[in-house]
Amino acid sequence: MPNYQGVWSLTTQMQNASAWPRPFASDVGLFAGGITVANIDFVSISTTGNAEDFGDLTVARYYLSGLGSSTRGVFGAGHDYKDVIDFVTVSSTGNASDFGNLTLGSYHKGSASNNTRGLFIGGGNSSFLPIANIDYITIASEGNALDFGDTTAAVTGLSGCASTTRGLYGGGNNTGGTKLNTIEYVTIGSTGNGSDFGDLTEARNFISSCSSSTRGIFGGGTGSANSNVIDYVTIASAGNATDFGDLLNADTQLAACSSETRGLFSGGANDLTVIQYITIASTGNSTDFGDLTGSGKRLHGACSNVHGGIA
Repeated sequence: MPNYQGVWSLTTQMQNASAWPRPFASDVGLFAGGITVANIDFVSISTTGNAEDFGDLTVARYYLSGLGSSTRGVFGAGHDYKDVIDFVTVSSTGNASDFGNLTLGSYHKGSASNNTRGLFIGGGNSSFLPIANIDYITIASEGNALDFGDTTAAVTGLSGCASTTRGLYGGGNNTGGTKLNTIEYVTIGSTGNGSDFGDLTEARNFISSCSSSTRGIFGGGTGSANSNVIDYVTIASAGNATDFGDLLNADTQLAACSSETRGLFSGGANDLTVIQYITIASTGNSTDFGDLTGSGKRLHGACSNVHGGIA
């Protein structure tokens, strides 16, 4: 008598595939928010192709920041001085849930994380002034952020990345509106104020960054004009940044996330839906990856479950 069990099983799996938890990939990059947008998109970082819909934030907002562990993606802050922190479970699609609140409503913050702790750094407050606050959360447990320390000076429009031990943040502008080339660092597992690391190749704000466990990448932003510059540093040893290559276009306010091998940059202020990638261990110009869902100014936050802070 024929055995139909294997055929039935395969057919049933194919029919139900759309109902399975997604994404299937182990290297998930998430891009969230935008002007009047609550969308969260996802990609598999090791492939190329267009992003797919993951779900929605609890509140539509832009100028937010993202960070992640191997299991969770977390998004905090946003325009109108939001103190909101959302989280998603990376292994399956779905809408974000409330995590807690920042110590201060703010936007244009830097962010960095290892697999345990996330940092939200600097930003602008309700008086349009830069702040020096560094907040921290324990990613696995919801709750309000706690005070970590301060940046060496108030700064907004900066961006951060991390190794398993160090959080780096660079660029931005100060209270007087001067664009900065500074890079600072903190030890994620402790608390305390930032320390000088070195300088970017050029001063700029609204910069974007990502990392492997050894190398930090800073791309785009606005200096004397919108920039296509990509810089890199070796996270374990302080020093000035070195030229890495160029983005596809000069743009500002992109979002970035990474795996141990690839860095992705997406969106930006020029109404771009483009996602582009670099190979972190080498140098060179970025390459087209695909497109975000939708259109318009995303000015969004990004994170992944395989970045340098997790390795």
